[in-house]
Parts: sequence; C-alpha cells; structure tokens
Amino acid sequence: MNSFQPSTLILLVLIILMIALMWWTSRKQRSQQNKIQDFRKALKPGDEVATVSGLLGTVHSVDLDHDEIVIDSEGSLSKWRIQAITEPPVRPAYISDDEVDEEGNPLPKEEDGTGQDKADSTDTTPSEDADQKSFESQPSQTDGNN
Repeated sequence: MNSFQPSTLILLVLIILMIALMWWTSRKQRSQQNKIQDFRKALKPGDEVATVSGLLGTVHSVDLDHDEIVIDSEGSLSKWRIQAITEPPVRPAYISDDEVDEEGNPLPKEEDGTGQDKADSTDTTPSEDADQKSFESQPSQTDGNN
C-alpha cells in the first residue's frame, strides 16, 4: 500500500510556500520599520518632516526620552508624538507638455532660442522683419465708422 499520494505532495508544497511568503513579508516589514525608526532617531532641528495627518514643517526640537517633537510650520509651533512623523513627500518637477514628445521624451534644445528654424529666419531681411512688426503693432481700422 502506497502511503505517499500526489495530493499530499501538493499540500506540503502549498504549506511551504505559505510559510516562505509569511517569512518574506515579515522580514520586509521589519526592515521598513527599522528604516523609519532610524529616520526618527536621526531627526535634528532644521530637518523637513511631515506628519501622518499631512502637516508639513521643519523640526524645531526633539525629545527622544519622551518621544516628542516640536514642528515649526510657517511660524506656528506644534508638539507631536514622534510616531506621527514621516518623511516629507517628494515634489516631482513640473514638465510642460511643450517640452516632451508624445512618448514623454525630452525634445532637443534649440540653439538660437527663437523658436524658428534657420531656413525660416533666412527667408526675410531685417528691414522686412521690421516692416512686419510695425504692421502688426498698428491698430486695425474698421469700415463701420465711415
């Protein structure tokens, strides 16, 4: 009689996988908690911080013996428990749609900075450019007042 069946093997593999997943997630969570704890212990006056409720400010003073921190937010001092402190959010740099192509890649920089191609700028003479500018700056006249 065979006491080792395939269903037993599948059950054993599933149990091992579950234990491995639980160990991996607990290890990841523990390292994340250690990182946050090290951040909080290294706080000093002048560091930018945020609270879990969203208050942004700079550290005014730290009291690790009582797990308290005083934050200066636009001139207003407030006392918080150190457990409520997180790293401030990273503000992404703003990039205009005019600076990238359809795929999000940066457009090449223009050398002359005028926004015109060199072929376009050679089509007119400087006197023609001045005439065009003076024409554009004149107010338009309407026929309704005659």
